[in-house]
Amino acid sequence: MTIDFAKEHPKPAAMNNAAVRCRNLTKEFRAGETIVRALRGVDVEIGYGEMTLLVGPSGCGKTTLISIIAGLLDPTDGEVEVLGENRRELTGTRLVKFRQKNIGFVFQQYNLLPALDVVENVSIPLIIGGVSRSEAKERATEVLKKVSLEDKIHSRVSQLSGGQQQRVAIARALVHDPRLMVCDEPTAALDAASGHKIMELLREVSIDKDRVVIVVTHDNRVFDFGDRVIEMADGVVENVKVNQPSQNKSASSTKEN
Repeated sequence: MTIDFAKEHPKPAAMNNAAVRCRNLTKEFRAGETIVRALRGVDVEIGYGEMTLLVGPSGCGKTTLISIIAGLLDPTDGEVEVLGENRRELTGTRLVKFRQKNIGFVFQQYNLLPALDVVENVSIPLIIGGVSRSEAKERATEVLKKVSLEDKIHSRVSQLSGGQQQRVAIARALVHDPRLMVCDEPTAALDAASGHKIMELLREVSIDKDRVVIVVTHDNRVFDFGDRVIEMADGVVENVKVNQPSQNKSASSTKEN
């Protein structure tokens, strides 16, 4: 499957080809009198056109890190640059607009609306952004074709398999043409075959126009799909593994249907 969108996204020269850069990143939460240190001096760089996996046990800081990168949480200390922007300078309305324009979200539980059909679900981000319903549905239909769901456009969510629902969620995340996609456990509720198809689709998304795809996962069945695998434990990065292109190609070819 080839994802082909018309517009190219420029790479900010100041980033030196790093789409995401975290330096000495910390995040603390207060629970009563207790301070929980979710991140303890994290250093991470993620390049354009890469699919990066964040892996590690529950509570290691994966979701906290991806939430800071996506602008859902503010760091306690440290530096974060995302798509050429200093995260600390993105606040209020400016942060909301940055997320709406640049970031697509994919969740484990899909978060689709059962009262709407597939094309209506995918149209939602555009309508919220002020696009007319007719144009939103037209653009949503084009994206659904690119994720091989053109025959399910008017189906209800309840009529789809788990893998198909996750494809709808990916289409919804792609419909506004984001430069960064963050995916929280996108294969956790799927069987192995469906999970492999979703990861292959996300790889295609990352290759297309040098998008950035970050995946939080516990699923060791899909680790080979990542260009980079960042292993976390106790709020720090323990190891970074860079997969060779041949490994990724092999994973794709052996797991496609």
